[in-house]
Amino acid sequence: MNELIEQLNKWAYEYYVLDNPSVEDREYDRLYDELVALEKDAGFVRFDSPTRRVGGEPIKGFERHAHISRLYSLDKSVTADELFSFFTRIKKVVANPEYTVEYKFDGLTMCLTYENGRFARATTRGDGVNGEDVTAQCLTIKSFPLSIDYKGTLEVQGEAVIRLSVLEEYNKTAKEKLKNARNAVAGAIRNLDPRITAERKPEILFYNVNYMSEGALPSQEAHFEFLRAQGFKVFPFLRVCRTEDDVVAAIDEIEAERKKLDVLTDGAVVKLNQTAEREALGHTDKFPRWAMAYKFEAEESVTTVQKVIWQVGRTGKLTPLAIVEPVELAGATVRKATLNNFGDLTRKDVKVGSKVLIRRSNEVIPEIIRAVEHTEGSADVVKPDICPYCGSCVVENGANIFCPNKYCRPRVIGKVEHFASKDAMDIEGLSEMTAGQMYDTLGLRECSQLYAFTEDDLHKLEGFKHKKTANILGAISKSKDIPLERFLLALGIEGVGKVAAKDLCKAFGSIENLKGATKEQLLELENVGEITADAIISWFADENNIAEINAMFAAGVEPKIVQKTVKSAIFAGQFVVLTGTLTDFKRSEAQKIIEENGGECQSSVTAKTTLVIAGEAAGSKLEKAQKLGIKIIDEAEFKKLIENQ
Repeated sequence: MNELIEQLNKWAYEYYVLDNPSVEDREYDRLYDELVALEKDAGFVRFDSPTRRVGGEPIKGFERHAHISRLYSLDKSVTADELFSFFTRIKKVVANPEYTVEYKFDGLTMCLTYENGRFARATTRGDGVNGEDVTAQCLTIKSFPLSIDYKGTLEVQGEAVIRLSVLEEYNKTAKEKLKNARNAVAGAIRNLDPRITAERKPEILFYNVNYMSEGALPSQEAHFEFLRAQGFKVFPFLRVCRTEDDVVAAIDEIEAERKKLDVLTDGAVVKLNQTAEREALGHTDKFPRWAMAYKFEAEESVTTVQKVIWQVGRTGKLTPLAIVEPVELAGATVRKATLNNFGDLTRKDVKVGSKVLIRRSNEVIPEIIRAVEHTEGSADVVKPDICPYCGSCVVENGANIFCPNKYCRPRVIGKVEHFASKDAMDIEGLSEMTAGQMYDTLGLRECSQLYAFTEDDLHKLEGFKHKKTANILGAISKSKDIPLERFLLALGIEGVGKVAAKDLCKAFGSIENLKGATKEQLLELENVGEITADAIISWFADENNIAEINAMFAAGVEPKIVQKTVKSAIFAGQFVVLTGTLTDFKRSEAQKIIEENGGECQSSVTAKTTLVIAGEAAGSKLEKAQKLGIKIIDEAEFKKLIENQ
């Protein structure tokens, strides 16, 4: 059995990873059948046996799994100016940056975990912190190893894709044809029946070591070399670029060759090569500052505008949406296209009945670029003078048109949906559709009303039986105990996202203090600018908003600052930066220790920094700390401080 497993896995690696088979299919099948018979007789299947890769019975649902290290998405650029702005930001921190350029594949991001050399689980990216456990589905994929030489704990990141030729072959016999490779692979991996995953034949192309217990690899080149050495499938293209011109040349090379590929790709990924330099730049709340996805020019097509409707968002802004004659674009059937406002519509000369050029990029609804031809039947789009939903007289503000009625149906639904979202109050089950039912049947107009709804109220809604009612009432009740930063986000103040909400929470500590904040105080915060400061002051000056907050408080909503448990005061009052590779601690472990002992971690060295802990291969953060005269200690001294507490 052991000999057969080793031989079959070697042949599978040659076939699925190297694309260079050394044996005919029938010989592989003969040995595979022999292994199946031996395993049946022995009543035992080794953890890395190829027979484990057959799709089993459907699973009941996906469990959530926390990634060891967060998976970030990438910031995007679509023009040369945006790309060179990225270079400029890099050079402010790194004097002589070295970049890598690779393909950006358009599929589903995957994270695979290995422990002690064995495959442990596979998850989707999810929100970057937690993903869905899709191990059963992933086991049907043959382009990754079940065992590796590395014996530590490892997370590797890749893109699940379905080759275009495989999709074409699948559609020849499929009862329900799949329109594009991107949706096909997402549907294959996120399907509760692993047999469907197996039928669609996805594979995974690996490009990143997200975490390894023995410390970070020194460069992107090292990531690729490590992945290849461990038996992962890596796309054979990585350009190391020492100048910006080299980067542009590599991107041009990808753009010229991508149409010949059998895999869907929509751009190139540019990264700083050296890990130490990446640490100097750090991350925003969403993206690493040291990487950029350069998206190729979006696909365009010409179609006819059938009509224009006006949508109303939670702020009351009316946005024109063009309903167009269906057209295939970038692998999808397009029936709608957006415009920014009436001024945008006029400038682009868009008329009902006219032919327009539309562009589709990424996952967004396509945008109308301009009118290309008018016909005899073309008619001007009439600027609305009343809201199409509630009939209120609209108000113009510059190029934008607003419905002033705060209780207009789509405004309320949008406001409630935002309030209940995961990053805000996290009221699971309160969808756009449910909010609409509550508006129509229960008279929902303010978010505070949610806390007064009873079981009898919800039973009036279509589809709300005992279990669903109990679940949503439980979620509403649970949301009363909420961190202040998430409550601030839930209020929907213009410009206040997750990062600004954290800053406000830290600076003011309570709603009462924030209500009395001056513009000068608000502008002192790193992530609050002029427009956001004005929006905050204006929001708290509105008596209706204050009444709404008070109603929530009266209903039992208690936003509070989450106090971190402090074990000692070793780092009390210290603003600490970690740089370089630590050998005895994960980065997250070291941060937790610092915070538990009274300190505050920073992502970059600033004038506020009081201490830098430098591991191996520390780069520009260490240099900056030395120039500023900031206290620096090594990992050994850090350990001694902790042990002597």
